[in-house]
Amino acid sequence: MRTNRALAAIRSGDIALGMFALEFASTGLARTAASAGAEFIVFDQEHTGWTTETIRQLLASSRAVDIAPLVRVPTSAPHGIGVALALGAMGVMVPMVNSAAEARGIVAAAKYPPEGARGFAVLYEDEHGGDVEGYMRNANHEIAVIVMIETRQALAELDDIAAVPGVDVLWVGHYDLTASLGIAGRFDHPDYVAALRRIVEACQANGIAAGISTDSLADAHALLDQGFRFVAYGHDLVLLRTALRTGIDDLRAARGAAAPA
Repeated sequence: MRTNRALAAIRSGDIALGMFALEFASTGLARTAASAGAEFIVFDQEHTGWTTETIRQLLASSRAVDIAPLVRVPTSAPHGIGVALALGAMGVMVPMVNSAAEARGIVAAAKYPPEGARGFAVLYEDEHGGDVEGYMRNANHEIAVIVMIETRQALAELDDIAAVPGVDVLWVGHYDLTASLGIAGRFDHPDYVAALRRIVEACQANGIAAGISTDSLADAHALLDQGFRFVAYGHDLVLLRTALRTGIDDLRAARGAAAPA
């Protein structure tokens, strides 16, 4: 298994930057993200309804470039985690993790023995070249385990979740977390700001990375300044719309043309 660029970055104390894919199931998306300098791309199964076959195509095309393809699976069910990894994901992001016990179960599903209980299944034989034991050992090192902190309960269990061996990133599900705190979408609220600080501190104390996504470049800078080290800058549809709007607005302004009503 090749080196996971995103994991290598955070393990060295650096940052890892990438994007989400929620709309365009394009086989060119990973290549585009890699050429833009992204270390990772997250293919989202939780909110898109993308099938296993769709994910399989996206992961297969990701093998052509040096990027870490990750899959946000719909649930913490071991089967779903195992399928995503067998198809070529270099990590899984798991939503709604509320306890250390759940986090341990996710690690077990993502790691081969002796670190976990994942069943051996690899589509492409060139991944192991006949050295199954070596492949399993390497896969355990290169597979990223990302657990999402999205509820008040998760915050109560935060230190225990962060301390689970094999967890690499605590990822903030910012909309769901604010909703759980009774402040939906209010990202300037003191309770949310305090939660972000606690998450970063828990990650720092356990030598792992805090992760989050944002569509705002200014917010991304602020989050990196706060100590987040695994950051997705936008998702495919928003990035396209933003780039298109910037170009169209510039062209209209240069010619004194008014935007359509």
